[in-house]
Amino acid sequence: MIKQQLQLKLSQKLSPQQIQLMKLIQLSTQELEQKIQGEIGENPALENGKDLNTQEADPEPYEDAQSIETQDIDIDSYLSDDDIPAYRTQISNYSADQEEKSIPVSGGISFHQMLSSQLQNLILKDQEVDIATFLVGSIDESGYIRRSVDEIMDDLAFTQNIFVKKESVLSVLKKVQQLDPPGVGARSLQECLQLQLERKQNPNRIIKLALEIVTNAFDEFSKKHYQKLMDKFEIDQETLKEVFQVVSKLNPKPGGALANSSHNTHIVPDFILTLEDGQVLVELNRRNAPELRVSNAYKEMFAGYKEAPKKSKSQEEAVLFIKQKLDAAKWFIEAIEQRYNTLSMTINAIVEHQKDYFLSGDEKHLKPMILKDIADKIHMDISTISRVANSKYIDTPYGTKLLKSFFSEGMKNEEGEDVSTIEIKKILEQLIQKEDKKSPLTDSALSGLLKEKGYPVARRTVAKYREQLEFPVARLRKQI
Repeated sequence: MIKQQLQLKLSQKLSPQQIQLMKLIQLSTQELEQKIQGEIGENPALENGKDLNTQEADPEPYEDAQSIETQDIDIDSYLSDDDIPAYRTQISNYSADQEEKSIPVSGGISFHQMLSSQLQNLILKDQEVDIATFLVGSIDESGYIRRSVDEIMDDLAFTQNIFVKKESVLSVLKKVQQLDPPGVGARSLQECLQLQLERKQNPNRIIKLALEIVTNAFDEFSKKHYQKLMDKFEIDQETLKEVFQVVSKLNPKPGGALANSSHNTHIVPDFILTLEDGQVLVELNRRNAPELRVSNAYKEMFAGYKEAPKKSKSQEEAVLFIKQKLDAAKWFIEAIEQRYNTLSMTINAIVEHQKDYFLSGDEKHLKPMILKDIADKIHMDISTISRVANSKYIDTPYGTKLLKSFFSEGMKNEEGEDVSTIEIKKILEQLIQKEDKKSPLTDSALSGLLKEKGYPVARRTVAKYREQLEFPVARLRKQI
């Protein structure tokens, strides 16, 4: 049975301004500049620069305009993340007398382009060229081929319509592995080290022995079973030490340096912190405070259409279009201003909380601080603080740091004082670096040393912190 009924419902819904604000807060300085440039390119009612004619034009001439339904205004076009025009990717949102201190980064060629250019130096048949090109495309950024030969054969058959035998793929693979840098195209760490040792010119006895150990006893070698290696190859401790020194100089990721070199790793800090007369001063990067305004030309145009006694259909469409652009420009400017205020409040709260650290630069002075601490101080939601902390950098006298790095959990030491886990990790790192490498400290021993220093940390917690610091277990830290 079909019947009608009236229902009253109360719900919360994000306004267009709030949606824009959330999107803008999580952008870095460079991304914000691109976003502004894209918005200016998409919306002719939005202009960059100070409003010089504020007295001549009515600041809000379209507020009393004819009523236009909200659903007629397409807000999605102003909130899209893919609206950056390709022909304008730079913007200067700071005064003309400010010195530009950005560091240019060269583009260069990519890792795979470099490998592909080397294929021309190999003597290959027509079909082998296709196989070699496919193999080069299968190499990851570390320089490895992570797929089996059977999987490569299947892909060649389905995607390239090339049917070859396993021996043919292995033959071409051997030729691809002759490319630079040495070790590229390896299918495992063992093969990568083998390729690099085989490429050594004028190999001496130690290099030949290292190649034999890596080839025939890689398991014992990787697990640092020194005594087993000395017994198996009938060598003394000094010789084995020389072998490890040779292998330690090899590159386990032959493509890593070249692959990363083409990426722009230059960071533009979002905040700048300075120390003056014992006071901590922090401000937003000037590139983070653009000057935007609503176009006076569009305001006058809207006023002219408004005063028209009789409007045709085309004029009504023009009024609707101008209304959309003016509203979108106004919303965007307000969102930028709210972003500026939110970032200012957040960074000031963080600096105030960690003032002792910023005055000294000593990580031991970092206090326990979680997102909720800052959210409660400035009366904002935790998700807003998270968006700021995860993507923003601050330039300090001690280096450029991610805001997220100042957040950590806390625990009480034996004296009952709250200490940051960052401080405990720093002490743990120092203990591992100063340990006797011939007899590394176990997690239990490290836990005991931390307790002696007044930090009651359990063995499992030590293991977790050690892994976060990227230190292996004691057995793998052992050296001859």
